[in-house]
Amino acid sequence: MGYDSVDKLQNLLATEVFHYTNDKKKAAGRALGTFVELITYYLLKSWKLECFTAIERPLPEFANSDITHNVEFTLHGSRQIVSSPFEINTLPISGALLKKKHFEIDNNIAPKSVMLIDRNKVIRNACTIFSKSNSFVNVYIDSIHNSYKICELLNRPFAMFECKRVGVEDGMKKGPQTIEKAKQGSYVARTVSALQRIRCSDGSLGGILQNTDGTFLIKDYYELLQEIIDSRNYQILKNFILTCGIISNHGNWFTAENYNKELRVLAQSYDWLVFLTDNGIGEFITDLLINPKNENRVVKEAFDKSYNENKHGNIFTKVKINYDADIALTTYFEKNKHKIASWFNIITPNKKAISDLKSELILLSKKNWQEVYK
Repeated sequence: MGYDSVDKLQNLLATEVFHYTNDKKKAAGRALGTFVELITYYLLKSWKLECFTAIERPLPEFANSDITHNVEFTLHGSRQIVSSPFEINTLPISGALLKKKHFEIDNNIAPKSVMLIDRNKVIRNACTIFSKSNSFVNVYIDSIHNSYKICELLNRPFAMFECKRVGVEDGMKKGPQTIEKAKQGSYVARTVSALQRIRCSDGSLGGILQNTDGTFLIKDYYELLQEIIDSRNYQILKNFILTCGIISNHGNWFTAENYNKELRVLAQSYDWLVFLTDNGIGEFITDLLINPKNENRVVKEAFDKSYNENKHGNIFTKVKINYDADIALTTYFEKNKHKIASWFNIITPNKKAISDLKSELILLSKKNWQEVYK
């Protein structure tokens, strides 16, 4: 079963799932936005980057920390403190329980009142249990192996992801808020990293980075960007953040081969602008929610419980996910790596593939960020 546009999928969800709501199409649009976030999270997880990931953590602007922005995902320098199995019949698992169990965790700090897995087998992804002056401690649940990892992450990230989707109202060519969403994303992308953009008189894009001695390094933007990613110079890496945007819904951003103004605004602001194709999100919904195989029916069940008329909390988001659905999603993304890679088109940088983004993020994750920010 295929769908040639996200708008048709939205109408299908509106009719078959959200028929009980006052604005069924808007409710379906919010669900599609959740799917984009889930796809992004499980993509990072399939790249073995989960233990570097924080969810909706305030991101300060470069050299202007009084202003912060919440973005969907940030990736941070991370070190593992504990790896431990657990028994699924011993739920729930809380931050306080882990503090009592593991002496390796700093006992001078009170844990946050959070539940990592509750009695109903609902996971809280990338759950923060401590916050320190320069770092924070997250717990990552490995549902497949009934285990968890406790990691300390540095406050300052090395990469960030924002997901942008705006629905198209009936009778309109694109969503009325699309340009505002584009401007919001553009502002964040341009203000969080030490690597700044400058527009040259010939229209080309330059990059500027201030050295520790106060002098400036100025080059072609993408040449300088690659130099920073490849660098072992901790002073160059300090306060650098790779900015990544994930957008979806074809009609909002471009028509045929012509980019809309909104897309151009984002493309000149993010280091990586990635388009999740209509076919990609269609395959995700078809494979997992409309016509799932037996092993993926738990995903549909978690979705149905979260979005029916008598729902009691949402267990199908990037923050909270049903335990069995997490196993199925993790396995699906692992088994279908090549197909999932085809879901993404790269808007910028030119002549790059999603595999290049993966390589850059892995390279950044392996740098000694503790030394950079010591």
